[in-house]
Formats: sequence, structure tokens, C-alpha cells
Amino acid sequence: MANDRDERLTEQIVASRHVSSPVETTLQTDGKVLARVTDGIYRQPASAIRELISNAYDADATRVVISTDRPRFSRIVVEDNGHGMSPAAVTHLIHHIGGSAKRSEIGVDLGVANSSNPSFSPGGRRLIGKIGIGLFSVSQLTQSFRIVTKEAGDKWRTVASVRLKQYSDFTSVGDDQYEAGRVSIWQEPAEDHKTHGTTIMLNNIRPKTKQALQSLDKWLRSDKTGFFKDLFHTGRQLYGSEGEESNLLASFEELPWQAGMAPDEAFRQFVDTVWDQAANSNGNPKLDGLFDYYLQMAWQLGLAGPFRYVDVSPFDLRAGDVEAFELPGVGPGRAKPLPLTEDKTIRDLIDWDPGDSIDTEFRVFFDELELLRPLRFRNLPYTTNAIKKPLIFVGHLREEFPGVDPADSGGPLEFSAYLLWNAKIAPVEHSGVLIRVHGASGTLFDPTFLRFQIAEITRLRQISCEVFVSEGFESALNIDRESFNYSHPHVVRLTSWIHTALTRAINQQKLIGSNLRKQAREEAQGSEARELEKIASEAWVRRFGDDADKPTVELVDADARTNRSQHDADLIFSRSRTLGDQSISRSAIAKSNERKIKAIIQTLVAYGVFDELDDDEQEALVESISAIVRMQG
Repeated sequence: MANDRDERLTEQIVASRHVSSPVETTLQTDGKVLARVTDGIYRQPASAIRELISNAYDADATRVVISTDRPRFSRIVVEDNGHGMSPAAVTHLIHHIGGSAKRSEIGVDLGVANSSNPSFSPGGRRLIGKIGIGLFSVSQLTQSFRIVTKEAGDKWRTVASVRLKQYSDFTSVGDDQYEAGRVSIWQEPAEDHKTHGTTIMLNNIRPKTKQALQSLDKWLRSDKTGFFKDLFHTGRQLYGSEGEESNLLASFEELPWQAGMAPDEAFRQFVDTVWDQAANSNGNPKLDGLFDYYLQMAWQLGLAGPFRYVDVSPFDLRAGDVEAFELPGVGPGRAKPLPLTEDKTIRDLIDWDPGDSIDTEFRVFFDELELLRPLRFRNLPYTTNAIKKPLIFVGHLREEFPGVDPADSGGPLEFSAYLLWNAKIAPVEHSGVLIRVHGASGTLFDPTFLRFQIAEITRLRQISCEVFVSEGFESALNIDRESFNYSHPHVVRLTSWIHTALTRAINQQKLIGSNLRKQAREEAQGSEARELEKIASEAWVRRFGDDADKPTVELVDADARTNRSQHDADLIFSRSRTLGDQSISRSAIAKSNERKIKAIIQTLVAYGVFDELDDDEQEALVESISAIVRMQG
């Protein structure tokens, strides 16, 4: 229930309709929250926007529009069509920062929680916000902002102009309460009584934050080194000596999507850009090497929220997409193959809820993008690995912690997970484990897999894992929601399961690879072919260890080479250019020379000879080597 101070402020806000001056009050928090909060708790501007998206989701919004004023970034506006806040809810917000009304009877009274279960929103969504310090996150962007909010049917909207203090400047106001800033509040008539929602206008963006959003450090380097020539970016505006907007000299950008595209299609093209890099280069692409900060922020926001995947959920994959296995929940056992077909998905073959469902009506528009989860599982590019099809391992666990007091265990824990193995993970930052709680995450992928100790560096770089927590784990989140308490029983149990799942997945991948290599060896015919196979294989083993898979080589017609997707080989060269006058010969000598040249190519690739050569240079090198081989023949 509201205290006398809250009730008085609520009455003053309502009374402001009839006076010309706003109500002046203070933002307040208690000592417990202050003790857990330090300057810079949210380390990136993306974190603040993520928290505002979470608040909109918990308010049952179906549409959120974020406008960043790029590339200037002088102003950011976040507008949602959620249920809005009453004057009483606004009062509670500013008098109890860090004392969230969600998940409580107070939240039910204020209309921000479900009357049947306060852990859900009024509209029935499982709440993803928790700590109640969203206003603190905004201070990462600006010290002053305005909130405009209105409930459906209300003839008035409430406006709050907020001026935050630095955390180090909080002052005690008695009774373990601290002043965190000043607020001016008033109500004004609403033209449309049916509308509802909240708009947060962030003005006077901090200079340091603006520089981060503009990737100013990279631009300064690019002025000297041309750093941005291969980087996608949101643009830069150059002004004359006066620095005034009226003296604009140039404005340019290089975005990874086409202008005018539908917002969801633009985001898909954004993701395709990364996979195109993975398909057309020797290495794995990194977000920092492809995008400026703004584009990286859009990617991270898509990764964090309760959004749709750019394509399909991993649990909706079919036989043509992956080879699938189910992991045991508890106890010993091996990964069990799932008999996928074109009609049967992973979801169809498991008897537990994967927990990946989200409210598909919730859509967030970030400038011209619609935020989606930037994860692809189908039509991944060919690689040099013997295993051509991705492997996916899925599993589920419910832990009741029997015999342990819920106050000590944190209560029951339930989650599902998938581990995707692919020879190439794109971008590199998606190698690791990402934990979602009720569909949302405050973290990025953890490349250590929760401190997995087994030395499988190469294979760990080929695994991407998501965990979907449907019950528990919330008490294990630190205040910033971007890290965990590793000693919490829920983290300990989830970590144990993940590490066991990794071991099983890696062992299964080794077994499949070994069988494929054995099959390939058995299919090699002739003593010369076997000897060449041995020579090239030994080169790869010397370079990369016993589990190394050398690439396959194919010589094709020049026209066919232009469309590499038509061929299963890892390395493709022009037959006529490589073999010269022997390109159409079927003689024993010509066949022998072709096998030798392929083995030489495999050996050169093992030692990285081709790494710094473009396609034409590679062809020229092979052509010269082939001429020598044919002369010897």
C-alpha cells in the first residue's frame, strides 16, 4: 500500500492540472540499493536501451519505437504502447528507485503486475525486469530526460522532467533514504483518450556517450589509416569551421542493408552480411571488425530481447538442416540420435517444452530496423571440415534441490538448452553460451562456457549454446543483469549440466568425424592414391593434430567455378588452367598428375601458403606447380 508521502505527491500531481506550476520533488532510493550501485554499473549505452525495452515489455507493449537521431546522437526517444503509468505509479517510481513494484501486491495495486500472479504483467507476460533501477541505467546516456505516460481512458497524461545526480553525489535525507535527483511533474490534457503508453525522451546526451555512439575513436583512426574503408558504419557528418549544422559539408554512411527495405528484412540482410563474410573468407568474422558501435549495439539488442529469430528457432530444424541428438537430463548416458525428417522437427520429437516461446506480438523498431535474434541455423556455408552438416544437441533439466531449504537453494530450477556444433561460427562472438531468463538476456555469449576447464579450444570455438531458463535463476543475477553470482546453487547446477553436455557433444562430434575419415580412407583406391592421401593427411596432422580434417579439392570447368555452391568440394580450381593440355585427357598419366596436384594443394593449404593470396594468385601458383609436375610426368 502507498504511504502518506506517496499519497500526498499523487494528490499534488492530479491537482497540477489546474495550476500553471509543476510539482517539485526528489528522486529517492534506500541505502540497500545505494550500497549495490556504483558509478558505471551499466558499462555500455546499449545496456540502458536494453533496460528500457525490458520495461516496455513488462508494460505489455506490442510496439516499441527507438529513434536515435543518428549519426548526431544528440537525442534518443523510446516510445511504447504499453499500459502506461498512473500518477500513483509515477509517484512510486520516483520515490522508490530500486524498490520495484513488480512481483508484489503493491504492483497489483498500481496496475503494473497481474492480480492473479504478481510475477506476470497485467496482460499475462512473464516479467523480465526485476531490479527496478531502470532510471539508473538512463544515467549512462544522460543526466536529464523527460517521461510522458498515460493510461487508456485517461483524459490526462503525466509528464515528469528528471534531473539525475551522479551516484557519488547522492545525499542522505534520513530514514536510510537518499536523494538521487530532482523531478518536476505535471499533468496536461490528452487529445486522444484511448491512447496509452510511455515515451522517454533523452536529451543532452553525454558527450562521452555521444562519442561512443558515433564511434569517434575509429573515425579518428580512419582519418590517418583508412580504417573504415572495409567497415560498415552508420555515417558521419562533417561541418565547416564553425561546426554549425547550417554549415554541413558532407554526410555519408555505409549500412549493411539496402535503403527502403522492410524493417525485418533489413535486419535479416544485416545478419546475412556476417555470414557472407564467413563464406567468402578464410577466417571467422568479428563484429568489431565489421561494424561501428551503433551497428554492434543493434546486434546486441537483438540478441538480448525476447524477439523472434531471423529465420527459425533451433527447435524447429529438420532433417535437411542438421543432424540432431538429445542429451540426458541427469545421470550417465550418451547423446541419443533424433530421427529428424522433412516433416518432423526437433520440437516434434522431444517430450519436454524447450522454453523458447516468446510473445510474437512484441516488436521493437530501432530506427529502420526491426530487432530480431541474429542467430542462423540453416543454409550455413560449406567448410573444410569432414562433417558438412551442423550437429545440434538438445536437452532439458528440472532440479528441485530435494532436502535443501528453498532459502538456500533459491527454489526449483528448470531450463532447456541446445548446443550447435558447426565448423564455422559467425560471428566469432557467438561462440560460447548465452543464458536467457524468461526469453531475455543481459549478457553476451560467454566464450569460456562458464569456465569449462577441458582443453578443447578448437572445438569450443565451433560451438554456440543458448540456455532457456523457465523457472529460477533470477536470484543468481547480479544487479546489472549482465553477470551472475557463480556460487549461487542455480548457477552451480546449470554450469555442471552445461559442462557435461559439452563433453558429450564433443565426444559425439569426434566419433562422427572419425567415422567419416575412415569411410573416406576406405573409398580411396589404388596405391598411389593411398600414398598421396597419407602424405597430405600427415601434413595436416603435423600442423593441427590427430583430429585434423584436410580439405577436399576439385578441378572444374571455368564456367562451373563461378558458382561454387554447386560443388561439394572445399577447394575449387579451374581444370583447364591447372592441367593445361591434359585437362581433357583420361590417360593414366593425366589422372596421376591430377591426384598429385590435388595432394600438393592440400599440403600447401595446411601450411597456410594460400592465406595471403587472392583467387587469381592461388590459380597462378597452382598452374606453375602443375606445369612442373606434368614435366616430370
